[in-house]
Amino acid sequence: MYQLFVQEHFDAAHYLPDYHGKCEKLHGHRFTVVVRLNASSVNDDGMAYDFAQLKQVLREILSPLDHSCLNDVPPFDHKAPSCENLAATIYGWLKPHITSSGVTLAGVEVWESPTSGVYYQP
Repeated sequence: MYQLFVQEHFDAAHYLPDYHGKCEKLHGHRFTVVVRLNASSVNDDGMAYDFAQLKQVLREILSPLDHSCLNDVPPFDHKAPSCENLAATIYGWLKPHITSSGVTLAGVEVWESPTSGVYYQP
């Protein structure tokens, strides 16, 4: 079994309206997103999945979030833009794009700082 991963980032502001602490106020992060794929084998070219293709799709998915207030971007206009909700939502947006035979989307990590993040795996 192979596990492949790519990493991208986006910058955004958010606030957690139901949280009681400093994060209930508007603040920003450089969010790091790591996508992990599981692959059972490699192709004749020695690769299980094209990193460039995965990065391109991930950049497109993250583009509406970059330099935004996440609370204004659906679905986060109706649910808290926590790392947990971001990871699960990005996973859902990405899953339909992973269609190669023998490759599955393992999970999505979202880091809001170098020391704090979430890994979502359904």
